[in-house]
Amino acid sequence: MPDRMLQFVSLPQQPPDKRPVAERRADFAEIYRRFDPSEAAHQASRCSQCGVPFCAVHCPLGNDIPDWLKLTAEGRLEEAYGLSAATNNFPEICGRICPQDRLCEGNCVIEKGYESVTIGAVERFLTDTAFEQGWVKPRRPARERGLSVGVVGAGPAGLTAAEELRARGYAVTIYDRHDRAGGLLIYGIPNFKLEKEIVQRRVALLEEEGVRFRLNVEVGRDLTLAELRRRHAAVLLATGVYKPRDLAAPGSGLPGIVPALDYLIAANRVGLGDAVCDFDSGLLDARGKRVVVIGGGDTAMDCVRTAVRQGARSVSCLYRRDRANMPGSAREVANAEEEGVAFVWLSAPKAFLGAERVRAVQGMRMRLGLPDASGRQSVGPADAPAFRLPAELVIKALGFDPEDLPHRLAEQALTVTRWGTLKIHHRSFMTSLPGVFAAGDIVRGASLVVWAIRDGRDAAAGIHAFLEAETAAVAVAAE
Repeated sequence: MPDRMLQFVSLPQQPPDKRPVAERRADFAEIYRRFDPSEAAHQASRCSQCGVPFCAVHCPLGNDIPDWLKLTAEGRLEEAYGLSAATNNFPEICGRICPQDRLCEGNCVIEKGYESVTIGAVERFLTDTAFEQGWVKPRRPARERGLSVGVVGAGPAGLTAAEELRARGYAVTIYDRHDRAGGLLIYGIPNFKLEKEIVQRRVALLEEEGVRFRLNVEVGRDLTLAELRRRHAAVLLATGVYKPRDLAAPGSGLPGIVPALDYLIAANRVGLGDAVCDFDSGLLDARGKRVVVIGGGDTAMDCVRTAVRQGARSVSCLYRRDRANMPGSAREVANAEEEGVAFVWLSAPKAFLGAERVRAVQGMRMRLGLPDASGRQSVGPADAPAFRLPAELVIKALGFDPEDLPHRLAEQALTVTRWGTLKIHHRSFMTSLPGVFAAGDIVRGASLVVWAIRDGRDAAAGIHAFLEAETAAVAVAAE
């Protein structure tokens, strides 16, 4: 047990061991082994306890990382968990799927030659230990307020807001169109990054806290937003964004070319034991096929690594920029390469070839130019010959856009931004409809789970302030 911090000068960074490549290619279990208590303590002791903790500054939740690292290093694990959970509703999930290399760990002030603290692995260890030891307890409200809130969407933003509102004494009902709660945590993220039991354990805890779930209910089809507004004192829209971006190229409508989310949902449903027609027919099954995934984000990495595990003949990832400009996690790219994925950098599809179904992707070479307004290097076609990649399955992982929510919910008074996301007041999270709030990707566009958790917490605070003001106004009017 280390007796002081600052051990980074003598103790090297040691992330949790990964399972052997041959073993992990053959199943969907998580690839990282778990720290034991002594490993977690030693790695936590590497924290420099700096005066300005950039790890916390660059965490969307503002997690008090140095303090819970110090408590972990001292073996005070229950206290460390309590501090971690004080700012994060799902630390065991963030510890698994947050791109720490771009957030907390990527901004660690330890000099690069010594490497950052393994923050995510310690966070995961703490919460898994807390569940095993019985330290995770349902949050009970001090009093019931007699008001209810409806939450549309059982993804991370909706689940977080529901827990925060329930803890304040509101009756909370979550409506979701799927048959399981969790949103993309269940249906979008593969098991090798986040095993479903982890999410289901949290959902069970929310039910124990008194949050009600109405699943297989799609607002806009089975219920109207107007009905929800009559039923609840406030409504939170946390629907996420699911509309896949498409690619205008010759042959893009050929069978065998599928959106990433369709592919991932099918794979996750099969893993959960569901019957999936398009998987059974082979449309969404990569087994024995040459697979090409188009895109460079985390969704693309989920697709290539899923295809490997399904037994694809080969898996290639086509991305129009280079490795340094890839938006996905560098850690996930490295994991994919270890598992046999071939990356074709600075390349984009020019056309899709085939008659009755796709047989190949015709690609073109790209080149990087000067940075654009966002700071990223612009990209354009290079003066180079086209090339051809054989493919029986092409997966488009090009990102997601919001649906036309005002139309779907039959509420044209809902104001949207020029990107189609819901427009909210930046402090209260209220939309243009009084008493209707929004949070997560439907507000900020496709983003990280950790930002959805942050938005859920902030939206819950906004809803609470609104209902407190409404209650006070009613009380004054009654006098």
